[in-house]
Amino acid sequence: MGRLLHDALLVTLTGPAGVGKSRLALEIAGQAQRGRRFEAAVVRLRQVTDAIELRQRVMRTLDGLTSATAQHGSGPGNTSHLLVLDDCEHILDECGLLLGQLLPLRGPLKVLATSREPLRLPGEAVFSVTGLATPLGDGHAALAGCLRSYAVRLFLDRARAVVPGFQLTEANAAQIGEICRRLDGLPLPIEMAARLTGVFPLSEIVARLDDPLSLLTSGWRLADDRHQSLRASLEWGYDLLSPPEQSLFRKLSVLPGGFGADEAATLVGHADEASDVPDLLVALRAKSLIVPCAEQDGPARFRLLECIRSHGHERLVAEKEDTAAYERMTAWLTTLSAPLQEQAVVHPATLRRLAEERGNLEHLLRRLDDDTDERQHLLAGALAAVELSRGPSEDAAQLVSDVLSRTPEASRYSSIALEGMAAFAAWRGDLGTALRHSGRAVEVERGYDRHPLLGRLLLLRSALLAMANEREDAVTDLKERFRISHHLHDETLTALCRSGLAWHQLQDGDLRSAERTIAEALPLLRTRIPPRQLRMTLVTAGMVALEQGDLPAAEAYFAESLRSCTDHLREAVVAIEGLAVTAARAYQFGKGLQLIEAATRIGGGTSWGGSWWRERIQTARAAALKGLTTSRVDAALTAGKLMRHRHVLSIALGSESNGTPIGTAVDTPLSRREQDVVTLVVQGLSNRQMAARMHVSVRTVETHLRHIRTTLGLRSRAHIAAWAAERQIARASSIA
Repeated sequence: MGRLLHDALLVTLTGPAGVGKSRLALEIAGQAQRGRRFEAAVVRLRQVTDAIELRQRVMRTLDGLTSATAQHGSGPGNTSHLLVLDDCEHILDECGLLLGQLLPLRGPLKVLATSREPLRLPGEAVFSVTGLATPLGDGHAALAGCLRSYAVRLFLDRARAVVPGFQLTEANAAQIGEICRRLDGLPLPIEMAARLTGVFPLSEIVARLDDPLSLLTSGWRLADDRHQSLRASLEWGYDLLSPPEQSLFRKLSVLPGGFGADEAATLVGHADEASDVPDLLVALRAKSLIVPCAEQDGPARFRLLECIRSHGHERLVAEKEDTAAYERMTAWLTTLSAPLQEQAVVHPATLRRLAEERGNLEHLLRRLDDDTDERQHLLAGALAAVELSRGPSEDAAQLVSDVLSRTPEASRYSSIALEGMAAFAAWRGDLGTALRHSGRAVEVERGYDRHPLLGRLLLLRSALLAMANEREDAVTDLKERFRISHHLHDETLTALCRSGLAWHQLQDGDLRSAERTIAEALPLLRTRIPPRQLRMTLVTAGMVALEQGDLPAAEAYFAESLRSCTDHLREAVVAIEGLAVTAARAYQFGKGLQLIEAATRIGGGTSWGGSWWRERIQTARAAALKGLTTSRVDAALTAGKLMRHRHVLSIALGSESNGTPIGTAVDTPLSRREQDVVTLVVQGLSNRQMAARMHVSVRTVETHLRHIRTTLGLRSRAHIAAWAAERQIARASSIA
């Protein structure tokens, strides 16, 4: 900011209501004056409504600055004047005209303005003020994320003003983080929410944030009217919009998941008005009402901050435009989801496009209340497809289930929703429910002449039947899938059929055919489907390599499968098991035993591979138990049961997981060398093996172990492994 003031005569701070533009401007002016770089003065323009009053206030303030400079003994050429114009948005033209006259004539003068949009004057430097940093929504590390968040720090400071001694704890970190995230890090609403801690528990504040405008009304008593409540602050900006801008702003409020120009035009409803949408989006962006979506790749995409969206939706309902807006939204998302019933294997481009609308799909499904609208089944299936392609959540699964339970099952789209429910159930390990839903989906779909969708449903049911060891029925479905793929000339579906065939050939002991079949399928599938959908084909390839005794190839296939879904290890259980069996066959018994235990815990005791695969896991486990001493078995079993997500990846993939080096996760009372010893204990190495790895004597290793047990108050190697697992200590890279 100092550089901007140095280089430009006019700097404008822009940003949405409640982001703290005025507070920042006052802080900048105070620092500049304390540093004797400027004589600063503030002109508040909230009540100014015409050019004459504006000129009078500004000139009077400038005269005061000149007098102050003379009193301090500084000549006019030695000290610059900094004029802060606060709240310019309602008189932009008047401010522009006045500053256009003053700035060229008063050399020492600098102007710092605050406005929801730029003044658009020559030489103006614009600084966009954004919300404070909020913690990521990571349930495993909520406290650590909150400790690094400036938004949380502000919340705590204001909460302590009404509840002395209020503290951030592991118990309340997730709720405080949720409050700050849902308020987009905006200081004004965060302060208002924090002051409610003297009245409501945090859980109730979170629940009430569904209607933030009614909740956040506790502004400072001495503040101006628009800072007395969040609604008043937003109304002030809304009244400054033109009627077309107000209309589009209201309609965009039905899209909490973001939007581009095409989506916005769809909501307008009239072709002649739709042509104006790009210009209106530019205007709304300039007025800080919409912001660019983060990490976008492709056409521009925007979103409304949640508080601003709530205000727009309130006005939409007041204007009785909500029914029409939601109908246009439903029709548009239905068209976008139509490829789900037209494609035997959903194209990655379709999934990417639907993934962009995930938030809008979820919002609409929660909003729709017409139980007879069969489009809900298609939209629910679209949400399930998105979730399953990126890592499913229980909330999404429940929402799809709710749609099926409240609407008649028999519809032209119901098989797509049932497909999603079957996949969700399989993800949870509920194989019986998954088979029931997939069977019903196939039964419903046979009533329609839609071969691509039927082929996809048979693909799912065949895999589920194989998991349930119902191989005869699985092969029957497989044969029908082959017939459909040949009829459709669909190479991708045919390749997926080959992947399933290779699995059956492998179980039949026909290793040569399995190798040939998977070799035909895998190259094509690598180019046609996303990595997450490729994971089971990679697992089959890994099993074939494992049975052939090619351990490096098996490890590579299983590791590639695991890397495709590192964010949801439940989907990767069989890949983790594959790495465990591979490690055991390579005589890495400690690693193998740990991963078997971790996979059992993550998968809840279920495995995709069926009885054939479970036999190999049990054989690997028995070999590890036999090959390790009792103390090392205890250490490996304990570590495997307690390992957290990141540590599982570290052990399974080596010193990297998803491309990120794994380092010390927490501070410990141990030295760096002692932490190396702990890492090797977790890996199941003996004292002699540790000594060789570290290039020290066995006695030195024993000394390190004794000191570690004394320092941590632990009694055995198993306790050391458990302690390390709880703290995610995995420093393999430092001792490789």
